[in-house]
Amino acid sequence: MRPLQRKLRSGFTLIELLVVIAIIAILIALLVPAVQKVRAAAARTQCINNLKNLALACHAYHDVVKALPPAALVGRNISYSDENNMGPNWVIMILPYIEQGPMYNQISASITNYQAFSKPNGTTGSNDQNWRAVRSNIIPVMKCPTDSFFGTLGNRAGGNWARGNYAANQGTGDPNNHANGGSQASGYGQNGGGVLCINWGATLEGIADGTSNTIMLAHIRVGPTQTDMRGTWAFSLPGGSTLANHGVGDSYGPNDSGCCSDDVLGCDDRADIRMGCWNGGYGQATARSEHTGVTPVGLADGTVRMVRDGVDMATWCRMSLRNDGQSFSYDW
Repeated sequence: MRPLQRKLRSGFTLIELLVVIAIIAILIALLVPAVQKVRAAAARTQCINNLKNLALACHAYHDVVKALPPAALVGRNISYSDENNMGPNWVIMILPYIEQGPMYNQISASITNYQAFSKPNGTTGSNDQNWRAVRSNIIPVMKCPTDSFFGTLGNRAGGNWARGNYAANQGTGDPNNHANGGSQASGYGQNGGGVLCINWGATLEGIADGTSNTIMLAHIRVGPTQTDMRGTWAFSLPGGSTLANHGVGDSYGPNDSGCCSDDVLGCDDRADIRMGCWNGGYGQATARSEHTGVTPVGLADGTVRMVRDGVDMATWCRMSLRNDGQSFSYDW
């Protein structure tokens, strides 16, 4: 007689296959949030490093010029909100200190001409707009990995404006009133000025409230359409690369969720994504980010901190003024 031969199984049963699929699905469900957290942490770290490098570049500029860079240069008899005749901004000024020396050298003559043109009592220089030749260049240190609309070029004032996610703090009042180092009362009773303003930058010694207590730079978001110039690194007007009138009136501070809280010509009022805006002119812009629950800011001492959504408005104003003489308590 032949010995009995055992039959070999050729595969899984349906039940076994379903069990394996269920286990894999559970593992994926557990893994995805972990991966997302890792990505968010990496993006936050990159953003912090960007702000840190920009703050250090402003300090390097200060070492040479003996003052921080101006938020924007505005020529004699030109309105600060004139997008067709505005001058170079703070990012243009610090290009040599963020490894963009060749870009700066390409437009240095134009910068010199406009610097002289922006002197209040000057008679030299000219309204030289050739500095705009670099406006479409993407600068890596100006890009936050979290921004949803970074690839959309701004198309106002000649178009082809590359985006950026960091802005100079002009203060909580009207840009004109903070120009040349001026101070203005805010809606919370504080009287003070910004750090980087029109035709003027503070000295570190002149930040009376302390460099570790005063916001110099802050995170902003890119406008969701081409006509929305918010988050545009070479565009010096409020919302483009500067903050102004923030934390007062209908602007309630970082990541404001209300409508119309920024005032930027050509913008889109998208309160549904925390990008509320009034399309009626330039004059107001607050800090914004897509980092969950917080907005990164660069203090005047070069450190980077996170400001939580819903921060008390009086505290936000005190953080934003260099010389209001008011103390505040905040758990960074």
